[in-house]
Amino acid sequence: MTTTANKRHTEVKEPHWIEWATGTVSALVVVATIAWVAYQAWTHDDMQPELSVAITERRQTEGGYRVAFDIANKATATAAAVTVRGEILDGGNIVEDADVTFDYVPAQSKSSGAILFSQDPGAREVRVRAVGYIDP
Repeated sequence: MTTTANKRHTEVKEPHWIEWATGTVSALVVVATIAWVAYQAWTHDDMQPELSVAITERRQTEGGYRVAFDIANKATATAAAVTVRGEILDGGNIVEDADVTFDYVPAQSKSSGAILFSQDPGAREVRVRAVGYIDP
């Protein structure tokens, strides 16, 4: 009578073909990843952040008026401490202004935010633009 304690697992001298296939595919993935990262490092110059702002919504809220916007960074460099200023203009004169600061706007990405005003922008011109950032 044989018990399971007496049976021992023995290794086969030649590995199974699935082990070879898995090892080969894994090695190719690692080599391709290293090649892609090296290619990106050598071909892409770090540009200065290129920020653009587009207003997406204007609406009244309980505490005032909300102007929502998207900020996009088209460059390959991240911008940190990005300050966005919103202004309500009436006949070229600034009626009210407010700022909001983003911790960062990553390279080749888009973030969203809003500026809150106490006055109704109504039909007046609203200007929202990035006014500064620091290099991280």
